[in-house]
Amino acid sequence: MVDRPLTLMAVHAHPDDEATGTGGVLARYAAEGVRTVLVTCTDGGCGDGPGGVKPGEPGHDPAAVAAMRRQELEASCQVLRIDHLELLGYADSGMMGWAANEAPGAFWGTPVEEGAARLAELLRRYQPDVVVTYDENGFYGHPDHIQANRITMAALELTGQTPKVYWTTAPRSAMQRFGEIMHEFGGTEPDPAEAAALAEIGLPDEEITTWVDTTAYAGQKFDSLAAHASQGENIFFLKMGKERFAELMGVETFVRVRDTTDAPLPEDDLFAGLR
Repeated sequence: MVDRPLTLMAVHAHPDDEATGTGGVLARYAAEGVRTVLVTCTDGGCGDGPGGVKPGEPGHDPAAVAAMRRQELEASCQVLRIDHLELLGYADSGMMGWAANEAPGAFWGTPVEEGAARLAELLRRYQPDVVVTYDENGFYGHPDHIQANRITMAALELTGQTPKVYWTTAPRSAMQRFGEIMHEFGGTEPDPAEAAALAEIGLPDEEITTWVDTTAYAGQKFDSLAAHASQGENIFFLKMGKERFAELMGVETFVRVRDTTDAPLPEDDLFAGLR
């Protein structure tokens, strides 16, 4: 047990990532008096521009997109009651294989040691008890998510700190249901190839170590996603409406990868063993 306020640090790649996989835990633990710290690694400049203009299309200005997305990120943090937002400021690398992967300042092309050293400074400043980031494949292979995992794990080695460390994930059973709902709201017939791809995301239910009930905070999570209005075309969950969203997104799941508390598994609290 610790004799100081507990701290949760979430390390994410882009503006809006904080809401999708961890909006519920950030809101829940803030409400419980835990200090919450969000580290966002990139500027989100490869997101949609005004009117949904895509990267590489006429009128897409990465700098303007990044400025807009920073405002949205700050609004999201207010919704989730995040105490501290830290921006590493790397350029968004885009999807795997995009030219943006190799652009100057892109997160994907940044030496891991450099990013880890900067994150290590934040670890030393905030002394988190729990750190959350993505798995080694960035959940679905996004280069910036993979890089966030790499610098987080390297930064922990640099500092020698021993917080509980979690990687975000999703149960395979939920991914199957998610695919069905996507087609329900989209009015399209299921695509076998798409279903097969979804079936490979996440983990079998029995491999998930931590299931956190965030149902009471689903409204905040929904509003956090809605704060990223410029990316609304890409945020499928907003089409559900709050009630359906709460039913389907009320539990957030993780794999515990580092721990010194010996809290028994499976667990329902990222801070099990610490309070």
